[in-house]
This record gives sequence, structure tokens and C-alpha cells, in this order.
Amino acid sequence: MSTQYKVHVTFPGRLVLVGFGSIGQGVLPLILRHVGGLARDRITIVTADDAGLECAREFGVRLLNQPLTRENFRQLLEPLVGRGDFLLNVSVDVSSIALIKFCWQRGALYLDTCIEPWPGGYTDPSLSPSKRSNYALREEALALRKLKDKDKTPRPTAVLTHGANPGLVQHFLKQALLNVAADLGFDAGDPQSREDWAALARSVGVKVVHIAERDTQVPGIPKRMGEFVNTWSVEGFVSEGCQPAELGWGSHERNFPRDGRKHDFGGGCAIYLMQPGAATRVRTWTPKAGFFHGFLITHGEAISIADYYTVRDGEQLLYRPTAHYAYHPCDSAVMSMHEFAGRNWRLQDQKRILMDEIEPGGIDELGVLLAGHKKNAYWFGSQLSIEEARRLAPHNNATSLQVTAAVLAGLVWAIENPSRGVVEPDEMDFRRNLEICQPYLGPMVGEYTEWNPLHDRARLFPEDLDTSDPWQFKNVRVV
Repeated sequence: MSTQYKVHVTFPGRLVLVGFGSIGQGVLPLILRHVGGLARDRITIVTADDAGLECAREFGVRLLNQPLTRENFRQLLEPLVGRGDFLLNVSVDVSSIALIKFCWQRGALYLDTCIEPWPGGYTDPSLSPSKRSNYALREEALALRKLKDKDKTPRPTAVLTHGANPGLVQHFLKQALLNVAADLGFDAGDPQSREDWAALARSVGVKVVHIAERDTQVPGIPKRMGEFVNTWSVEGFVSEGCQPAELGWGSHERNFPRDGRKHDFGGGCAIYLMQPGAATRVRTWTPKAGFFHGFLITHGEAISIADYYTVRDGEQLLYRPTAHYAYHPCDSAVMSMHEFAGRNWRLQDQKRILMDEIEPGGIDELGVLLAGHKKNAYWFGSQLSIEEARRLAPHNNATSLQVTAAVLAGLVWAIENPSRGVVEPDEMDFRRNLEICQPYLGPMVGEYTEWNPLHDRARLFPEDLDTSDPWQFKNVRVV
């Protein structure tokens, strides 16, 4: 007996998927389940290799093996994308800015999971670390809004960075804020605007937002020397890991990092460190893992969260939380990253995405840790196991399903809101997105903890700590 899935929206246009790695292959069956009126002959996959060919054949969808470049993307996409269509970008090394402009010229909707530059944009030695940061990429993307303001023409919706994180975690954050506010006895009301949400975060007393993630999935075939193993895109993880570590910089911070740098353009909500994220570790906490060290990998949500929840009085900064990613990938990926760094940041010859060979028992625990308030710290998020991920959707593991469910939700929201121009996850309806995602997220957990970054620190190695405030970044960072 076939399972009946809820149709969230009907879409009469064509769909083009740019990229068909683990996320593209994982989201295709979800789109076919939950988007009505979308015939398979109106879906085209444009990808740089044949890695997903069998998956495309399984679902009866055309796959075009043709890498998109700065020189050819218009010629290749023009026959495929027109007014009322949707371009879903889950690729690497294809410029998000170029694709958004193209979609606007064609009258098409757009969504990506990361703001990508053309190849070399993350590592171009002619650019300063500031100019090749996620902060800079975001500023360039948000500048597209000026095109709408110039001619007063509504633009088709272009959703920026809507995967698990960035994306889903911004919706977790809003729900977590409401939960903590209720537990503290605050009347949060029904916040709608950016100003409402920022005022609520300030009233609750949130100093720090960690995107705290621990992946415990284990492969049956161990990582080999000269191989990079991960539960999602190797190229995506390596690109992020090689960028400067970035974080939103909070108003409570008193100890600016010695290797920290400020940007000399844009809104100034974030800083970066003069070392890559893959070489930077931070202390964090999740309910099942407890406290651990994670990589401070640069991510767009660290910047947009800090910006979205800023409170000002004119030019005076009154409140902003520190926000950053704190990521402990699966152990095979940790070993891969250490080997990669030891090779002076030259990628291994062999790459493997873990899927069918993952052993039972592992989970991806992904959520937001809100800290510094009167109840110390609160984590809210998903604890999705590999077993449940396999039961819920084909071509997914626990990590990819958290991403693909959010991609589906963002796609549905864009179809329902087709004339919003450039939109970040923080600006979207969090309840609608969580409604679509939640069936694919496993247990949704909210838990308080008394842990803080000073926990047990002086017992073995007395350090230069700021004991007056445990949630100073100086205490969070591992040095």
C-alpha cells in the first residue's frame, strides 16, 4: 500500500536543480512527495558529473551533465528557466549572485543553501580575508535589494541560505526564544517584525547563540589514509573550513581577540579571525553529547543572526548577541579534516560521502544553544538518528535529511510568497517552515543545562579566564 504524503503547495512551473550531490539527491524525493502539479518531465538537473545519474533515473528525471561556468551558464540555463519557474541551487562553485540576477531577468524564483562565489572566490590570494568572507558574500547579496528600490519593481523571491544551517536553525532560534521567555515568565506576545524579535532576545537576556551540532554517525568502512570522508558535501565542508573563522560579535564582549579583525564595510555586526575555521575550536554543549569542542566553521547564520537581533538607538549599539557555529562532525570527518590541515590545506585525492555504509546507532544532534540568560543556557533542536532518517526518506542520512527538509520548506515558502525579492531565513515565517520540516527531524528536544565554558577549567590547567562572565568569547574559544 502506497503512503500518502501531504501536498504543501501546487507549482505549475518548471524546476531546475543546479547540483546533484547528497543534498540534491536527498531533496528530489521530498519535492516529488510534497509539491503538487510538478510533472517529472518538467524537472531538469544540471550538474557537474554523473554521480547522481542512477538517482535521477530512479525518479524519471532528466540529468544534464554540464558544469556551469561564468562563461556558459546563461546559454545553458536560458532554455530551461523562464517566467514562473524555479531554480534550486544546491551546487558549489556556481555564483549565487549571478544566478539570482539571471532568475530576476527571467522572472523565476530562486533558493540556495549557501551564498557561493565562482571557483576560487573563497581562496583568491588577491583578495583580503575580509573580502572573501561570508560577511562579504552576504553584503553583496543583500545589495541586490537596491535594484528593486531603484525601479520600484517587485522582484521574484530569492531565498538565501536555506538549508539546515543556515536556514532551519534560524527557525529553531525563534521557537527557542519563545520557550525561554515563557519559562522566565515573560509575556512575549506575538513578535512579527525584526524589531520585535530583537527586543525579545534582549529582554530574555540572551548573550550567546551557538549553532551547536554533534554528528555521531559511524561508517562500517573506516576512513583510509588519503581519503576525505563526510556525511555531506566534502567540497562544501572544505570550502567553509578554509575560509576565515567568522562570528557575530555581541555587545557584551569585553575581550577582543588578538587575531580578530573588523570589517571596514557593511553593517559591522561580525568579525573574523586570522585563521581558518578548520583550525579554530570552541566549547559548546548539546543534550546527548554533553560538552565538547567543535570547529568554529564560518556560516552565514552567525552573521545574519547577529544582525537580525541587533538593537540600536540611532547610531548607538544597545544589544547584539554573539553568534557562531560550533560543529563536531562525524569522527571520520574530524580525522579527514586533521589530515587535510596536515597536508597544508590540500585536499585528499579520494572523497567519500557516507550514506548506505553508515552503521546503526548514530545521530545528528543539531540545534541552537541560547546562553547567558537567567536560566543559564537552553538548547533546542533535532536529534535525528540514521535509522529514522532511512525510514523517513530515501537517499538521505541523518545529516542530509535535516538539510533537505529545510530546502523543501524554503521552496514551498517561496512558491507561497513569490514576490519578496531577496529574503534571509530570519525574515521568513518560522512556524510555516517548522510545520513542513518537523516530520523529518526526529525527536525535537528543548533542554536547559547548568554547563558553561568555565566548567572544570582551572582543575588541571589554570588559564587566563574572564571569570566575571562565563559567556565571554574569550572563555568559549579553545586556545
